[in-house]
Amino acid sequence: MNATLPTAEALRTALTELLDGLPPTQAAQAVDRLIASYRGSTPTDAPVLRNRSDVAAYAAYRMPATFEAVRACLDALREAAPDWAPATHTDIGGGTGAASWAVAGAWEGPRTTVLDWAEPALELGRELAEVSGVPGLRGATWQRARIGTALELGPTDLATVSYVLKELTPKDRNALVDAVAGAAQAVVVVEPGTPDGYARIIEARDRLTAAGLGVAAPCPHSAACPIEPGTDWCHFSARVSRSSLHRQVKGGSLSHEDEKFSYVVATRFPAGPVGARVTRRPQIRKGQVLLELCTKDEGLERTTVTKRHGELYRAARDTAWGDPWPPHAHAH
Repeated sequence: MNATLPTAEALRTALTELLDGLPPTQAAQAVDRLIASYRGSTPTDAPVLRNRSDVAAYAAYRMPATFEAVRACLDALREAAPDWAPATHTDIGGGTGAASWAVAGAWEGPRTTVLDWAEPALELGRELAEVSGVPGLRGATWQRARIGTALELGPTDLATVSYVLKELTPKDRNALVDAVAGAAQAVVVVEPGTPDGYARIIEARDRLTAAGLGVAAPCPHSAACPIEPGTDWCHFSARVSRSSLHRQVKGGSLSHEDEKFSYVVATRFPAGPVGARVTRRPQIRKGQVLLELCTKDEGLERTTVTKRHGELYRAARDTAWGDPWPPHAHAH
């Protein structure tokens, strides 16, 4: 990884620089409203971000977490297709550009276009990109567009749709996923790691595979998800460091938080999904590690790795939720 590419630290610095002077009470009120909308279930025809203080609060509150979630999804894509790199990227409903920061950190040089219907979000996104010092971000195009049935997408190598489906009506959701399936070589869709977020991901996954794309991550296969609807949901976790600004806006005291997310990565080109993926935090016991897995052939499986497994046991102790299992095993 090129050290000049953006990191979470660079994003925190850019946010702190631009949001300096935002009155904490105003920010906190805007965040409360945004949390209600973020956690609520009512799709809206109006942009969630209405003005500069909304957008500034949103950026401080949500951008670091969205960045880390998308970064984890892109890591899974790079692992499944190590030789592929996008030349073009469209960030749909990208708002202030968190997913674009993650893309600029994963590959050098993709030309990014951010589409969103909230002009204040695009404006702040442009400003953050400008102070990032990263050519890929500074050269990005920020374009106003209605996300949904009216959206016309040109061909793109990579499309990211992060935390967007929740804000759309079912009709607009389906239209968007179909448009992305037709336009992109690789599609990354991310939603909150909640039962309804997972349901939207499964719906998108079904439409993407029906359109001829193959699932590259997190699933080890493109067949139906083995989770029985209503019994559980597939989601993952990304660690997010909190800046003092972030803590102030969110009213939290911890130096980090964990962002729970559900996602699917699908591609039109051959990719090597993992043989199995760890779907829960591994349970480390004395002399053994319990792993919950989603596997290529056996569906959901629990496995216990003990000391007598030697190398594998040592690997299991270092394995995290969301990792491939066994390490570095791909179904190319």
